[in-house]
Amino acid sequence: SAHFGQLAIIFLWLSGMYFHGARFSNYVAWLSNPTTIKPSAQVVWPVVGQEILNADVGGGFQGIQITSGFFQLWRASGIVNETQLYATALGGLVMSALMLFAGWFHYHKSAPKLEWFQNVESMLNHHLAGLLGLGCLSWAGHQIHVSLPVNKLLDAGVAPQDIPLPHEFIFSRELMAQLYPSFGKGLAPFFTLNWSEYSDFLTFKGGLNPVTGGLWLSDTAHHHLALAVLFIVAGHMYRTNWGIGHSMKEILEAHKGPFTGEGHQGLYEILTTSWHAQLAINLALFGSLSIIVAHHMYAMPPYPYIATDYPTQLSLFTHHMWIGGFCVVGGAAHGAIFMVRDYNPSQNYNNVLDRVIRHRDAIISHLNWVCIFLGFHSFGLYIHNDTMRALGRSQDMFSD
Repeated sequence: SAHFGQLAIIFLWLSGMYFHGARFSNYVAWLSNPTTIKPSAQVVWPVVGQEILNADVGGGFQGIQITSGFFQLWRASGIVNETQLYATALGGLVMSALMLFAGWFHYHKSAPKLEWFQNVESMLNHHLAGLLGLGCLSWAGHQIHVSLPVNKLLDAGVAPQDIPLPHEFIFSRELMAQLYPSFGKGLAPFFTLNWSEYSDFLTFKGGLNPVTGGLWLSDTAHHHLALAVLFIVAGHMYRTNWGIGHSMKEILEAHKGPFTGEGHQGLYEILTTSWHAQLAINLALFGSLSIIVAHHMYAMPPYPYIATDYPTQLSLFTHHMWIGGFCVVGGAAHGAIFMVRDYNPSQNYNNVLDRVIRHRDAIISHLNWVCIFLGFHSFGLYIHNDTMRALGRSQDMFSD
């Protein structure tokens, strides 16, 4: 029920973001001229002179510039007017209420049993095939049927109010075929394995769209469709009620290297019984992923016009870097709590974890000189450059 409560808060927050876009923003003005008009979805009310915070962001709009990237995300989703944003905000409210009900139901009426959460294979199958697989598939479907045609018309300079509504693209094959001719062929190429016919909307161009400076949306639709196939197949990989498929415990325990003693013996039990061990691994993984996202979001801009919105780029990088840093530190903290509270040396004799712990002195002392080495070298560059500048020899400074 705690997870459903968390989801209710997330849906409520998202609904608020979309409502701000629908009620207090210059989204449509920005859509018609994203390079010169700044995104704004917040207007400060004239209370004791606070309206001085509002600035002219362009398009005849006074407000505070936002740096969250929502406008670029909405454009990539195929949203072209405030009514659609308002409808999505209402959808978020409905989902939030539904999550509150689900939280009540799964706590007071039908609470899950604790041992269900130790059924690793079943959880893996459902999360891989259901959450990730069908999630990617439905997003790919939305991108193909709504985002791609809308963005193709926007990129061609069609005014947002002249673009057909999403359901027109979904229900009219002729309309889609005007933009993507392979739609006229229907499902025949799919069932005859002639998939290259669909290469007009499932592309593999690489690089950036020269109009928007973002990745090609047809590339990302292809990416999500491919991921959906992989995840749905992966969701059939683990053994549950029937005698086919992999067992996580068997895979772990069969994996023994020449220098790793008992290998992963005993680790499965740690991960199914220690909350701190689970939390440590999840925090470390999600922290690392957040840091990777921080880099990827500016190196391969996923949304139209986000690459040239520099305040947003800076904000999103900093945001994901901070989150990643906190999560990684949290992973180390909960790893330490696991070692103190939950770790049982008698169940972990000579496995990989025990072997790492037994030569931690060597590991830490080596990491110590690695850190000192890195510190001296990076600081040494600064000292060198400062000295060269002070001596009037700036041509001898190191620079990229």
